[in-house]
Amino acid sequence: MASYDAIKDLPLTVEECSFEGLDFTSGEFERLTTVVKLRGGGAEGIGEDVVYDPVDHIGQQSHGAPTGLAHSGTFDEFSRKLDGIDLFPAGEPERGDVSRDYRRWAYESAALDLALRQAGTNLAAALGRDPRPLNFVSSMRLGGFSPDQRSTIKPLEERLAVYPTLRFKLDPFNDWDEELIAALAATGAVDSLDLKGFYKGTPVDVITDPELYAKLIETFPDAWLEDPDVTDETRPLLDPVHERVTWDAPIHSIADIEAMPWSPPRTVNVKPSRFGPISRLFAAYDYCEERGIGAYGGGQTELGPGRGQIQYLASIFHPDTPNDVAPSGYNDPAQATKPGLPSSPLEPRIDELGFRWSG
Repeated sequence: MASYDAIKDLPLTVEECSFEGLDFTSGEFERLTTVVKLRGGGAEGIGEDVVYDPVDHIGQQSHGAPTGLAHSGTFDEFSRKLDGIDLFPAGEPERGDVSRDYRRWAYESAALDLALRQAGTNLAAALGRDPRPLNFVSSMRLGGFSPDQRSTIKPLEERLAVYPTLRFKLDPFNDWDEELIAALAATGAVDSLDLKGFYKGTPVDVITDPELYAKLIETFPDAWLEDPDVTDETRPLLDPVHERVTWDAPIHSIADIEAMPWSPPRTVNVKPSRFGPISRLFAAYDYCEERGIGAYGGGQTELGPGRGQIQYLASIFHPDTPNDVAPSGYNDPAQATKPGLPSSPLEPRIDELGFRWSG
């Protein structure tokens, strides 16, 4: 049975919708998200909107719920109903279709949580999958977002001093020199390198540098190479190591997986919020599993229940891979250098009902 078939006919009643705004600020970084709450039949389902532009969250929370959400039928029928509802009634999203997928994911995950609660079961049971201990990596940048904040190994060393078994997914930047690269490799703690090859005109842009690619490929022979910018200059460097190349930012569907260079890839980042409808996400999980393509999860700096939901999915679909779904405390420099955060692997903490990860 396809994974989506196991949940699409769940009965679902939606009577009302409300929002809760969340925010986090650290130095020059500000993050807003919105918890979407759907209620019906005496139960409440929750999801998290991870759209990146603050104006989109402010607009949604000020405007209130879009019209047409009331529903009595199945989960799949509600999902199809969302095809015809404008989830941005306050105005067009700043980033177009990608933001529409993020918001669609919030409503769908809230609806799935609600449907499972109304049915008296949880997602793992509905899918017939046992949650397993969840391996995770901590994702981080070693410098700031302004030119005068040079990359340094210090943030990584501070985390390793408290959590010596922690593994990392790092964002290489153009100021990484041979000394820094060698020091990072010496830690033996780097699992993935996110080359940001698909980001243009953003605060996290990296100028494609074939010399940097060559140094990274040689110095980190076992690390995943995520989202390289494949150009005439970098392709000869990447061809011999294409089995280590993996993709994140361009992956929103099965078609995207099939369109990547060196198809099929050995592994991909199946980031739930990028897929929008749960039917599309579950189809990608099944596609990868049937073809032996590895998968790992990724987050969007969730501040609320969305983080637990992506941990939940990773624990039942791909728990052993370098999942970029570390507990949210690892995204806060003030918390990440103090004791008390959970270590990898995370023990499963699924709720008895719904689509929620406790704690």
